Amino acid sequence: MEGGNPEQRMTTLHERIVHMVRQLRMPLLEMSLVVSKYTRILLSAIKVQAESDGEVVPHALSEPFPIIIPEQQESETRFEVEKLLDAVDEERMDILDTLIRTTINDEMISHADALMVMRSWEKDVRERLSLASTPGQLFSPLDIDEDQ
Repeated sequence: MEGGNPEQRMTTLHERIVHMVRQLRMPLLEMSLVVSKYTRILLSAIKVQAESDGEVVPHALSEPFPIIIPEQQESETRFEVEKLLDAVDEERMDILDTLIRTTINDEMISHADALMVMRSWEKDVRERLSLASTPGQLFSPLDIDEDQ
């Protein structure tokens, strides 16, 4: 990409994700699956590179951002995973997946920078998942604040 610094590229990735999530009315569960996939892929690539360079992956990249859940919000709710996964819209997830992949490639975003964007999304999604008490909440479209 000509021009643009890493922060601008990361912002571009974030903004495109926000736009697509709104446009697709992406449910929390589907978003969490896509974010999880990219977090794993990017972290794996970073670990391979660090290992070949004799380096260690920084904690800020290797571990999820911490989340805080008020005690009264903690839930022992259990969902039948197979039923939930049968209900996801693979096509919608593929669209978001493609958007993320092409943005990372087209904008030439480093794996570390892309992972930081994904970690931010991961934190938000994990917090929302921890508060879900019904399957319907997992399939409700992700509500994203206007300032994002």
